[in-house]
Amino acid sequence: MSYEIKNAVIESAKITSDEHGSLSAWITCNYGDSGQCFGGYALYLPKSFAHHELNSVAGHFIFRVMEIAGVTEWGKLTGKTIRVKADFASIYAIGHIVKNDWFDPKIDFRAKGG
Repeated sequence: MSYEIKNAVIESAKITSDEHGSLSAWITCNYGDSGQCFGGYALYLPKSFAHHELNSVAGHFIFRVMEIAGVTEWGKLTGKTIRVKADFASIYAIGHIVKNDWFDPKIDFRAKGG
């Protein structure tokens, strides 16, 4: 494999579930005279995928927060309305504003020892 090493400036970074419904991350690199994207690997497969397993705690957390808020990009969370299960000390779970869909990390990660 032949490649060259270049300097690049990261123009943007995106965590998304737009590509086929799986969680992925991308960075856009600017070389000055051209640009290119890096990423796109499936970092997490949600329950709707046949090969779903909770192998990535980080991927699951990011995906579920986005799913609860109804967005496909992390940067679009701002301004979204959700429900919370909380007391004066902590938020324990977040829920979709309309659907009965809750994300409680302690419950979801119990099987992973987290």
